[in-house]
Amino acid sequence: MKTKKILLGLLGLALLSGCTSIDQQHKNSILIKTEPMKTKNKVVKIDDISIFYREAGIQNKETILMLHGFPSSSHMYRDLIGQLSNEYHIIAPDYPGFGLSSIPPISEFEYTFEHITDIMNQFVDKLKLDGFYLLVQDYGGPIGFRIASQRPELIKGLIIQNANAYLEGFGEWGIKIGNYMKNNDIEALNTYKDHLMSLDGIKEQYLTGVSDTTKIDPISYLTDYAFLNRNHVKDIQSTMFDNYKTNFAKYSEWQEYFKMHQPPTLVVWGENDKFFSKAGGEAFNKDLKNIESHFFNGGHFMLEEYAIEVGDLIDHFIKKQH
Repeated sequence: MKTKKILLGLLGLALLSGCTSIDQQHKNSILIKTEPMKTKNKVVKIDDISIFYREAGIQNKETILMLHGFPSSSHMYRDLIGQLSNEYHIIAPDYPGFGLSSIPPISEFEYTFEHITDIMNQFVDKLKLDGFYLLVQDYGGPIGFRIASQRPELIKGLIIQNANAYLEGFGEWGIKIGNYMKNNDIEALNTYKDHLMSLDGIKEQYLTGVSDTTKIDPISYLTDYAFLNRNHVKDIQSTMFDNYKTNFAKYSEWQEYFKMHQPPTLVVWGENDKFFSKAGGEAFNKDLKNIESHFFNGGHFMLEEYAIEVGDLIDHFIKKQH
């Protein structure tokens, strides 16, 4: 009942926000020539956990699997899904503890990047996705790169948006977190985690580094904040945050995957991101040969400003592979 009230409240905020509609935003896109196909909101059971996902497009088209970041959900891809749905088959899940998926407490579920990857691997199998383009952002990176390196035969190409696989790619906020951990300053680390999960902290993640704050729909950070304020969710996010350090040991494995398998790769990056710097996006050029990179005057959630441009780049990138 509480979740329903939260979602009804968010819907009201969306209607009152006065932001430009998706159809209006997309009228100049080369992709949207007709009304976008309606997104279907579905649920599938994995290990007795309900995984919510958005699906759009036609199944015999090329599939794009979209993996979201912190503190968001598949909601972050809503504009991109609408733009690409007439040309591609889109699948965008919420991880356990995120968005509209089940929220088992930390006493009943192991919230690690390894375990979430296992759930997403089962999700891929359950939906019988036998080949897809993989779009990752933030937390989607370490989850998606695990999937790609474990099951390279599934990956037709990578689309990377502000998700690191190299140590030199950390920005001001990432370095701050690293220093707290290095110095074992648990009090400062916990204070910063609390800030990141506050309304001000979430707004900061959405608004810092953007070229035009009026393009950032408030429903985005209000949705994330509402989801964070449900039972167990902040404990879950704190646990995931602490587990992030386990990803660093995987970087060499992912880089070896890049070198050996050379997946076609599109990098689209908000170059003002305070978590993952422009150097993080540029680093993929060290190991990947079939790569194109585009840097935008935006922040961590640059799709809020540049969904149209990124959608067109994705369309061109995929069609170029055929």
